[in-house]
Amino acid sequence: MQKILSPGRFRLVIQTCFVIFFVYIGFRFIAFLAWAGGTSETFVSKPGAIEGFLPISALLGLRWLTITGEWDVVHPAGLSIFLAVLLIAFLCRKGFCGYICPVGFLSNVLERVGRSIHLARIPPKWLDIPLIGLKYILLGGFCYAVFSMSEKALGMFIHSSYNMTSDAQMLAFFLHPSLTSMSVFGGLFVCNIVIRNFWCRYLCPYGALLGLLAWVGPVHIMRRSSLCIDCGKCSKHCPSGISVHEKKMVRSAECIGCVRCVEVCPVTDCLSVVVLGRKSVSWKFVGIASVAVLLLVWAWAKLYGRWESEMPLYMLKRIYTSGMVH
Repeated sequence: MQKILSPGRFRLVIQTCFVIFFVYIGFRFIAFLAWAGGTSETFVSKPGAIEGFLPISALLGLRWLTITGEWDVVHPAGLSIFLAVLLIAFLCRKGFCGYICPVGFLSNVLERVGRSIHLARIPPKWLDIPLIGLKYILLGGFCYAVFSMSEKALGMFIHSSYNMTSDAQMLAFFLHPSLTSMSVFGGLFVCNIVIRNFWCRYLCPYGALLGLLAWVGPVHIMRRSSLCIDCGKCSKHCPSGISVHEKKMVRSAECIGCVRCVEVCPVTDCLSVVVLGRKSVSWKFVGIASVAVLLLVWAWAKLYGRWESEMPLYMLKRIYTSGMVH
């Protein structure tokens, strides 16, 4: 049974399920835009989950909530998803990155490809550490831009046609990329094969924020030094390049909770997932808890009107017709 449901396969199954779901909502959103743009008479409701791809808009919505106490009516599901992801990061390490995020799935696949051709390496520390700092610089820039806005400017931007149709513009960007965009994507694709989790490790500001929350969270990987045989397999196989074999407790902001280290460790109970530094839990905890938190927040948002926009359909259609990028 252990061979059938290893941590690696368990993670891949969850990631694959979410990728299939993301493809489904993508097609539903395309059908919605066809109705909104007047190219189809068949009404398809806008899938709220599509707003999960708008983290900057969600950050703006969070700032608006803290200032006014009002939930973002433009992208309500986006704010709900954003808060769910923050909660996941605190309670389940970077479980969103490791089990749910589609970019995390792609990074996982490319890392496997890189390892199969003996690449997927981590640069030396003198280069690796400064590069890791890039995503925190990007995070700081985004936070400064959002939190330095006045209430008036924030309200105007949130209710602007640009923000209201940002999901449609995002879709148009990926469906009709420019030559420059394709070149950048190609470069990132190659970099993720040569360097483990290149995008997530060095450039993703979202991951930087989640890593900070995971760092202070209650869930960690513990190494029992009395059982360790110093084989180094845990560090060698860690997709985030953490020196697991040198630590008693893995609190690194780079840990995505994939428990690959636990999987490859040849000594039973040497490495385990622990809560509050003492209570050992199953290696499945991070994946299951991450999905459970997301579903619970979704149920709460649906129940309390924090998922679908309350905007009338005729107004929604007018906004997308006038603001969509074709």
